[in-house]
Amino acid sequence: MSAPLAERLRPHTLDEYIGQEHLVGKNGVIRRFIEAGNVPSFILWGPPGVGKTTLARIVANELQRQFFTLSAVTSGVKEVRDVIESAKKHKFFDSATPLLFIDEIHRFNKSQQDSLLGAVEQGVITLIGATTENPSFEVISPLLSRCQVYILKPMTDENLEQLLQRALTTDTELRKRGIEVKEREALFRFSGGDARKLLNIIDIIANAADGKITITDRSVTDALQQNIALYDKNGEQHYDVISAFIKSVRGSDPNAAIYYLARMLAGGEEPRFIARRLVILASEDIGLANPNALLLANACFDTVHKIGMPEARITLAETTIYLATSPKSNSAYMAINEAMSFVGRDTTNRPVPLHLRNAVTSLMSDAGYGKDYKYAHDYEGGFVDQEFMPESLAGRQFYHPNTGNPTEEKIARRIKELWKDKYK
Repeated sequence: MSAPLAERLRPHTLDEYIGQEHLVGKNGVIRRFIEAGNVPSFILWGPPGVGKTTLARIVANELQRQFFTLSAVTSGVKEVRDVIESAKKHKFFDSATPLLFIDEIHRFNKSQQDSLLGAVEQGVITLIGATTENPSFEVISPLLSRCQVYILKPMTDENLEQLLQRALTTDTELRKRGIEVKEREALFRFSGGDARKLLNIIDIIANAADGKITITDRSVTDALQQNIALYDKNGEQHYDVISAFIKSVRGSDPNAAIYYLARMLAGGEEPRFIARRLVILASEDIGLANPNALLLANACFDTVHKIGMPEARITLAETTIYLATSPKSNSAYMAINEAMSFVGRDTTNRPVPLHLRNAVTSLMSDAGYGKDYKYAHDYEGGFVDQEFMPESLAGRQFYHPNTGNPTEEKIARRIKELWKDKYK
Protein backbone atom coordinates (compact mmCIF):
# COMPACT_ATOMS: atom_id res chain seq x y z
CA MET A 1 0.00 0.00 0.00
CA SER A 2 1.45 3.38 -0.99
CA ALA A 3 2.11 6.15 1.53
CA PRO A 4 -0.54 8.89 1.94
CA LEU A 5 -0.40 11.63 -0.67
CA ALA A 6 0.64 14.22 1.94
CA GLU A 7 3.72 12.13 2.75
CA ARG A 8 4.52 11.44 -0.91
CA LEU A 9 4.48 15.15 -1.68
CA ARG A 10 6.39 16.35 1.40
CA PRO A 11 9.01 18.88 0.16
CA HIS A 12 12.69 18.31 0.95
CA THR A 13 14.19 21.69 0.01
CA LEU A 14 13.32 25.31 0.64
CA ASP A 15 12.60 25.88 -3.06
CA GLU A 16 9.99 23.08 -3.04
CA TYR A 17 8.24 24.56 0.00
CA ILE A 18 4.92 26.29 -0.72
CA GLY A 19 3.64 29.25 1.31
CA GLN A 20 5.09 31.29 4.21
CA GLU A 21 6.83 33.69 1.84
CA HIS A 22 7.49 36.06 4.75
CA LEU A 23 9.75 33.37 6.27
CA VAL A 24 11.20 31.43 3.33
CA GLY A 25 10.91 33.88 0.43
CA LYS A 26 13.83 35.74 -1.08
CA ASN A 27 14.27 37.97 1.97
CA GLY A 28 12.64 35.65 4.48
CA VAL A 29 14.33 35.34 7.87
CA ILE A 30 14.55 31.53 7.80
CA ARG A 31 16.05 31.53 4.31
CA ARG A 32 18.60 34.12 5.47
CA PHE A 33 19.81 32.17 8.46
CA ILE A 34 20.00 28.96 6.42
CA GLU A 35 22.15 30.79 3.88
CA ALA A 36 24.30 32.14 6.71
CA GLY A 37 24.57 28.67 8.25
CA ASN A 38 23.78 30.02 11.70
CA VAL A 39 20.40 28.95 13.06
CA PRO A 40 19.08 30.11 16.46
CA SER A 41 16.60 28.20 18.60
CA PHE A 42 13.10 29.07 17.39
CA ILE A 43 9.44 28.19 17.71
CA LEU A 44 7.07 27.84 14.75
CA TRP A 45 3.57 28.94 15.73
CA GLY A 46 0.68 28.37 13.37
CA PRO A 47 -2.42 26.29 12.58
CA PRO A 48 -2.14 22.62 11.58
CA GLY A 49 -1.19 21.67 8.05
CA VAL A 50 0.85 24.75 7.14
CA GLY A 51 4.27 23.07 7.10
CA LYS A 52 5.80 23.46 10.58
CA THR A 53 7.28 19.96 10.76
CA THR A 54 8.31 20.05 7.10
CA LEU A 55 10.08 23.38 7.57
CA ALA A 56 12.01 22.04 10.56
CA ARG A 57 13.16 19.04 8.51
CA ILE A 58 14.18 21.28 5.62
CA VAL A 59 16.29 23.43 7.95
CA ALA A 60 18.09 20.27 9.13
CA ASN A 61 18.55 19.01 5.55
CA GLU A 62 19.80 22.33 4.21
CA LEU A 63 22.29 22.75 7.07
CA GLN A 64 23.17 19.04 7.16
CA ARG A 65 22.65 18.96 10.91
CA GLN A 66 21.96 15.94 13.06
CA PHE A 67 18.20 15.98 13.66
CA PHE A 68 16.43 14.61 16.74
CA THR A 69 12.64 14.62 17.00
CA LEU A 70 10.26 14.29 19.92
CA SER A 71 6.49 14.56 20.20
CA ALA A 72 5.26 16.31 23.33
CA VAL A 73 2.24 14.00 23.27
CA THR A 74 4.27 10.83 23.83
CA SER A 75 7.53 12.09 25.37
CA GLY A 76 8.45 13.04 28.92
CA VAL A 77 11.46 14.34 30.86
CA LYS A 78 13.28 11.00 30.45
CA GLU A 79 13.03 11.12 26.65
CA VAL A 80 14.23 14.74 26.64
CA ARG A 81 17.26 13.85 28.78
CA ASP A 82 18.05 10.82 26.61
CA VAL A 83 18.12 13.00 23.49
CA ILE A 84 20.29 15.61 25.22
CA GLU A 85 22.77 12.91 26.29
CA SER A 86 22.83 11.52 22.77
CA ALA A 87 23.43 15.02 21.37
CA LYS A 88 26.35 15.50 23.78
CA LYS A 89 27.94 12.22 22.65
CA HIS A 90 27.65 13.10 18.97
CA LYS A 91 28.90 16.67 19.31
CA PHE A 92 32.64 16.98 18.84
CA PHE A 93 34.90 20.01 19.10
CA ASP A 94 34.03 21.81 15.88
CA SER A 95 30.92 19.91 14.81
CA ALA A 96 27.66 21.75 14.23
CA THR A 97 25.10 21.80 17.04
CA PRO A 98 22.40 19.13 16.58
CA LEU A 99 18.80 20.21 16.11
CA LEU A 100 16.03 18.97 18.43
CA PHE A 101 12.53 19.30 16.99
CA ILE A 102 9.64 19.06 19.46
CA ASP A 103 6.19 18.80 17.91
CA GLU A 104 3.29 20.26 19.91
CA ILE A 105 5.70 21.79 22.43
CA HIS A 106 2.75 23.53 24.10
CA ARG A 107 1.78 20.14 25.56
CA PHE A 108 5.00 19.93 27.60
CA ASN A 109 4.45 20.84 31.24
CA LYS A 110 6.79 23.12 33.20
CA SER A 111 9.18 20.39 34.39
CA GLN A 112 9.48 19.00 30.87
CA GLN A 113 10.24 22.45 29.49
CA ASP A 114 12.67 23.13 32.35
CA SER A 115 14.62 20.02 31.32
CA LEU A 116 15.41 21.70 27.99
CA LEU A 117 16.75 24.96 29.40
CA GLY A 118 20.30 23.96 30.26
CA ALA A 119 20.93 22.23 26.95
CA VAL A 120 19.64 25.24 24.99
CA GLU A 121 21.67 27.71 27.11
CA GLN A 122 24.89 25.66 26.78
CA GLY A 123 24.49 25.13 23.05
CA VAL A 124 24.21 21.36 23.37
CA ILE A 125 21.17 21.51 21.10
CA THR A 126 19.39 24.05 18.93
CA LEU A 127 15.70 23.80 19.73
CA ILE A 128 12.97 23.98 17.10
CA GLY A 129 9.47 23.84 18.57
CA ALA A 130 6.15 23.61 16.77
CA THR A 131 2.88 24.72 18.31
CA THR A 132 -0.68 25.53 17.34
CA GLU A 133 -1.13 27.51 20.59
CA ASN A 134 0.13 30.96 21.50
CA PRO A 135 3.64 30.37 22.94
CA SER A 136 3.17 33.33 25.29
CA PHE A 137 0.63 31.25 27.22
CA GLU A 138 2.09 27.77 26.83
CA VAL A 139 5.90 28.08 26.86
CA ILE A 140 7.71 29.04 30.06
CA SER A 141 9.31 32.50 30.02
CA PRO A 142 12.96 31.37 30.45
CA LEU A 143 12.66 29.05 27.44
CA LEU A 144 10.64 31.53 25.38
CA SER A 145 13.25 34.25 25.97
CA ARG A 146 15.89 31.98 24.39
CA CYS A 147 13.86 31.31 21.24
CA GLN A 148 12.74 33.38 18.29
CA VAL A 149 9.03 32.94 17.52
CA TYR A 150 7.98 32.76 13.87
CA ILE A 151 4.30 32.85 12.95
CA LEU A 152 3.06 30.66 10.10
CA LYS A 153 -0.13 31.63 8.28
CA PRO A 154 -2.92 29.47 6.85
CA MET A 155 -2.39 28.53 3.21
CA THR A 156 -4.01 30.95 0.78
CA ASP A 157 -6.12 29.74 -2.15
CA GLU A 158 -3.15 30.59 -4.37
CA ASN A 159 -0.91 28.35 -2.23
CA LEU A 160 -3.50 25.57 -2.35
CA GLU A 161 -3.73 25.89 -6.13
CA GLN A 162 0.06 25.51 -6.38
CA LEU A 163 -0.10 22.43 -4.19
CA LEU A 164 -3.00 20.98 -6.18
CA GLN A 165 -1.13 21.39 -9.48
CA ARG A 166 2.01 19.85 -8.00
CA ALA A 167 0.00 16.84 -6.78
CA LEU A 168 -1.69 16.30 -10.14
CA THR A 169 1.44 16.74 -12.25
CA THR A 170 4.22 15.19 -10.16
CA ASP A 171 2.65 12.38 -8.12
CA THR A 172 2.99 9.07 -9.95
CA GLU A 173 -0.19 7.55 -8.50
CA LEU A 174 -2.41 10.54 -9.37
CA ARG A 175 -1.01 10.92 -12.87
CA LYS A 176 -2.17 7.37 -13.63
CA ARG A 177 -5.74 8.37 -12.76
CA GLY A 178 -6.04 11.26 -15.18
CA ILE A 179 -7.76 13.53 -12.65
CA GLU A 180 -9.64 16.53 -14.04
CA VAL A 181 -10.49 19.41 -11.69
CA LYS A 182 -13.55 21.28 -12.95
CA GLU A 183 -14.41 23.14 -9.73
CA ARG A 184 -12.28 24.16 -6.76
CA GLU A 185 -14.48 26.13 -4.37
CA ALA A 186 -15.51 23.19 -2.15
CA LEU A 187 -12.05 21.63 -2.34
CA PHE A 188 -10.39 24.77 -0.98
CA ARG A 189 -13.22 25.56 1.46
CA PHE A 190 -13.06 22.16 3.13
CA SER A 191 -9.26 22.41 3.22
CA GLY A 192 -9.51 25.56 5.36
CA GLY A 193 -5.97 26.73 4.62
CA ASP A 194 -4.55 23.32 5.61
CA ALA A 195 -2.23 21.75 3.00
CA ARG A 196 -2.38 18.29 4.55
CA LYS A 197 -6.17 18.39 4.57
CA LEU A 198 -6.28 19.32 0.87
CA LEU A 199 -4.08 16.35 -0.01
CA ASN A 200 -6.09 14.05 2.26
CA ILE A 201 -9.32 15.09 0.51
CA ILE A 202 -7.78 14.31 -2.88
CA ASP A 203 -6.66 10.95 -1.45
CA ILE A 204 -10.21 10.19 -0.24
CA ILE A 205 -11.72 11.06 -3.62
CA ALA A 206 -9.10 9.05 -5.53
CA ASN A 207 -9.52 6.00 -3.28
CA ALA A 208 -13.31 6.10 -3.49
CA ALA A 209 -13.51 5.82 -7.29
CA ASP A 210 -12.13 3.72 -10.12
CA GLY A 211 -10.79 4.96 -13.42
CA LYS A 212 -10.81 8.59 -14.51
CA ILE A 213 -11.85 11.12 -11.84
CA THR A 214 -13.55 14.48 -12.27
CA ILE A 215 -13.47 16.76 -9.24
CA THR A 216 -16.44 19.10 -8.80
CA ASP A 217 -17.91 20.89 -5.79
CA ARG A 218 -20.59 18.21 -5.63
CA SER A 219 -18.14 15.30 -5.76
CA VAL A 220 -16.07 16.82 -2.96
CA THR A 221 -19.14 17.43 -0.79
CA ASP A 222 -20.46 13.90 -1.43
CA ALA A 223 -17.10 12.34 -0.55
CA LEU A 224 -16.91 14.25 2.72
CA GLN A 225 -20.60 14.21 3.59
CA GLN A 226 -20.16 12.13 6.72
CA ASN A 227 -17.81 14.80 8.14
CA ILE A 228 -19.72 17.96 7.29
CA ALA A 229 -21.66 18.17 10.55
CA LEU A 230 -18.58 17.63 12.71
CA TYR A 231 -16.63 20.43 14.34
CA ASP A 232 -13.27 20.82 12.63
CA LYS A 233 -10.71 22.36 14.96
CA ASN A 234 -8.25 22.91 12.13
CA GLY A 235 -10.45 24.53 9.50
CA GLU A 236 -13.19 27.05 8.83
CA GLN A 237 -15.66 25.58 11.31
CA HIS A 238 -13.17 26.20 14.12
CA TYR A 239 -13.88 29.90 13.79
CA ASP A 240 -17.62 29.44 13.19
CA VAL A 241 -18.21 27.24 16.23
CA ILE A 242 -16.08 29.23 18.68
CA SER A 243 -17.85 32.38 17.45
CA ALA A 244 -21.25 30.76 18.02
CA PHE A 245 -20.12 29.59 21.48
CA ILE A 246 -18.99 33.09 22.51
CA LYS A 247 -22.15 34.73 21.17
CA SER A 248 -24.38 32.16 22.91
CA VAL A 249 -22.75 32.88 26.28
CA ARG A 250 -22.93 36.62 25.62
CA GLY A 251 -26.58 36.19 24.59
CA SER A 252 -27.41 34.36 27.86
CA ASP A 253 -28.45 31.07 26.20
CA PRO A 254 -26.95 28.25 28.31
CA ASN A 255 -28.40 25.49 26.10
CA ALA A 256 -26.85 26.77 22.89
CA ALA A 257 -23.59 27.47 24.71
CA ILE A 258 -23.41 23.90 26.04
CA TYR A 259 -24.22 22.52 22.57
CA TYR A 260 -21.32 24.42 20.97
CA LEU A 261 -19.05 23.46 23.87
CA ALA A 262 -19.88 19.81 23.18
CA ARG A 263 -19.17 20.33 19.45
CA MET A 264 -15.73 21.69 20.26
CA LEU A 265 -14.83 19.00 22.78
CA ALA A 266 -16.07 16.19 20.51
CA GLY A 267 -13.94 17.62 17.71
CA GLY A 268 -10.79 17.53 19.83
CA GLU A 269 -10.45 21.23 20.61
CA GLU A 270 -7.74 22.05 23.15
CA PRO A 271 -9.64 22.55 26.47
CA ARG A 272 -7.26 25.31 27.55
CA PHE A 273 -8.18 27.31 24.45
CA ILE A 274 -11.85 27.17 25.51
CA ALA A 275 -10.95 28.04 29.12
CA ARG A 276 -9.03 31.11 27.95
CA ARG A 277 -12.05 32.25 25.95
CA LEU A 278 -14.20 31.92 29.08
CA VAL A 279 -11.79 34.14 31.04
CA ILE A 280 -12.01 36.77 28.29
CA LEU A 281 -15.81 36.47 28.22
CA ALA A 282 -16.00 36.97 31.98
CA SER A 283 -14.14 40.29 31.69
CA GLU A 284 -15.51 41.55 28.39
CA ASP A 285 -19.18 40.58 28.54
CA ILE A 286 -20.03 40.16 32.24
CA GLY A 287 -17.54 42.44 33.92
CA LEU A 288 -18.81 44.53 36.79
CA ALA A 289 -22.34 43.14 36.52
CA ASN A 290 -20.97 40.09 38.34
CA PRO A 291 -17.28 40.32 39.35
CA ASN A 292 -17.41 36.73 40.66
CA ALA A 293 -17.62 35.55 37.04
CA LEU A 294 -13.95 36.37 36.47
CA LEU A 295 -12.96 34.52 39.64
CA LEU A 296 -14.83 31.41 38.53
CA ALA A 297 -13.48 31.62 34.95
CA ASN A 298 -9.93 31.96 36.24
CA ALA A 299 -10.44 29.00 38.59
CA CYS A 300 -11.80 27.07 35.60
CA PHE A 301 -8.66 27.82 33.59
CA ASP A 302 -6.42 26.64 36.46
CA THR A 303 -8.48 23.49 36.96
CA VAL A 304 -8.54 22.57 33.27
CA HIS A 305 -4.77 23.12 33.13
CA LYS A 306 -4.27 20.76 36.08
CA ILE A 307 -6.65 17.90 35.33
CA GLY A 308 -7.08 17.80 31.54
CA MET A 309 -9.70 15.77 29.70
CA PRO A 310 -12.06 14.01 30.09
CA GLU A 311 -12.80 15.47 33.55
CA ALA A 312 -12.15 19.03 32.37
CA ARG A 313 -15.40 18.89 30.38
CA ILE A 314 -17.36 19.13 33.66
CA THR A 315 -15.52 22.25 34.82
CA LEU A 316 -15.91 23.84 31.39
CA ALA A 317 -19.64 23.03 31.39
CA GLU A 318 -20.15 24.47 34.89
CA THR A 319 -18.37 27.69 33.99
CA THR A 320 -20.13 28.00 30.63
CA ILE A 321 -23.56 27.70 32.25
CA TYR A 322 -22.64 30.14 35.02
CA LEU A 323 -21.38 32.77 32.58
CA ALA A 324 -24.30 32.29 30.19
CA THR A 325 -26.87 32.79 32.97
CA SER A 326 -25.04 35.70 34.62
CA PRO A 327 -26.13 39.34 34.16
CA LYS A 328 -24.09 41.06 31.44
CA SER A 329 -22.17 44.32 31.18
CA ASN A 330 -19.40 45.47 28.86
CA SER A 331 -18.84 48.77 30.68
CA ALA A 332 -15.24 47.97 31.68
CA TYR A 333 -14.49 46.85 28.10
CA MET A 334 -15.98 50.06 26.71
CA ALA A 335 -14.22 52.22 29.32
CA ILE A 336 -10.71 50.98 28.54
CA ASN A 337 -11.39 51.13 24.78
CA GLU A 338 -12.59 54.73 25.07
CA ALA A 339 -9.64 55.72 27.27
CA MET A 340 -7.07 54.05 25.00
CA SER A 341 -8.66 55.57 21.91
CA PHE A 342 -8.46 59.01 23.54
CA VAL A 343 -4.84 58.53 24.65
CA GLY A 344 -3.89 57.18 21.23
CA ARG A 345 -5.04 60.32 19.40
CA ASP A 346 -4.26 62.85 22.16
CA THR A 347 -1.24 64.95 21.14
CA THR A 348 -1.41 67.24 24.17
CA ASN A 349 1.20 66.87 26.89
CA ARG A 350 -1.02 66.73 29.95
CA PRO A 351 1.14 66.90 33.09
CA VAL A 352 0.14 64.88 36.15
CA PRO A 353 -1.09 67.31 38.83
CA LEU A 354 1.72 68.27 41.24
CA HIS A 355 -0.20 67.13 44.30
CA LEU A 356 -0.33 63.57 42.90
CA ARG A 357 3.42 63.33 42.28
CA ASN A 358 5.71 61.69 44.84
CA ALA A 359 8.41 63.96 46.25
CA VAL A 360 11.24 61.43 46.40
CA THR A 361 13.96 64.12 46.67
CA SER A 362 14.16 67.43 48.52
CA LEU A 363 14.38 69.21 45.17
CA MET A 364 11.05 67.69 44.15
CA SER A 365 9.56 68.71 47.49
CA ASP A 366 10.75 72.28 46.97
CA ALA A 367 9.18 72.21 43.49
CA GLY A 368 5.78 71.46 45.03
CA TYR A 369 5.58 67.72 44.36
CA GLY A 370 2.97 66.19 46.67
CA LYS A 371 1.94 69.53 48.13
CA ASP A 372 -1.70 69.71 49.20
CA TYR A 373 -2.30 66.01 48.52
CA LYS A 374 -5.11 64.77 50.73
CA TYR A 375 -4.81 61.20 52.04
CA ALA A 376 -8.29 59.74 51.53
CA HIS A 377 -8.19 57.52 54.63
CA ASP A 378 -7.83 60.59 56.85
CA TYR A 379 -11.34 61.66 55.87
CA GLU A 380 -14.77 60.35 56.79
CA GLY A 381 -15.77 57.38 54.67
CA GLY A 382 -12.28 57.18 53.17
CA PHE A 383 -13.13 59.82 50.58
CA VAL A 384 -12.06 63.42 49.95
CA ASP A 385 -13.02 65.59 47.01
CA GLN A 386 -9.81 66.35 45.12
CA GLU A 387 -8.80 66.40 41.48
CA PHE A 388 -7.05 63.34 40.05
CA MET A 389 -7.26 64.08 36.34
CA PRO A 390 -4.82 66.40 34.57
CA GLU A 391 -6.27 69.91 34.90
CA SER A 392 -7.30 70.07 31.24
CA LEU A 393 -9.31 66.84 31.57
CA ALA A 394 -11.21 67.65 34.77
CA GLY A 395 -14.65 66.01 34.63
CA ARG A 396 -13.84 63.80 31.63
CA GLN A 397 -15.76 60.52 31.95
CA PHE A 398 -14.58 57.22 30.47
CA TYR A 399 -16.48 54.72 32.62
CA HIS A 400 -20.25 54.75 32.14
CA PRO A 401 -21.95 52.31 34.55
CA ASN A 402 -24.47 49.97 32.98
CA THR A 403 -27.43 50.60 35.27
CA GLY A 404 -29.32 47.69 33.74
CA ASN A 405 -27.91 45.42 36.43
CA PRO A 406 -28.07 45.76 40.25
CA THR A 407 -24.31 45.72 40.86
CA GLU A 408 -23.52 48.63 38.55
CA GLU A 409 -26.62 50.52 39.55
CA LYS A 410 -25.13 50.50 43.04
CA ILE A 411 -21.77 51.65 41.60
CA ALA A 412 -23.50 54.48 39.73
CA ARG A 413 -25.26 55.62 42.93
CA ARG A 414 -21.96 55.64 44.82
CA ILE A 415 -20.20 57.66 42.10
CA LYS A 416 -23.08 60.14 42.19
CA GLU A 417 -22.99 60.32 45.99
CA LEU A 418 -19.23 60.90 46.10
CA TRP A 419 -18.71 63.16 43.10
CA LYS A 420 -22.10 64.90 42.92
CA ASP A 421 -22.45 66.27 39.36
CA LYS A 422 -18.80 66.00 38.32
CA TYR A 423 -19.34 62.79 36.32
CA LYS A 424 -22.71 62.90 34.64
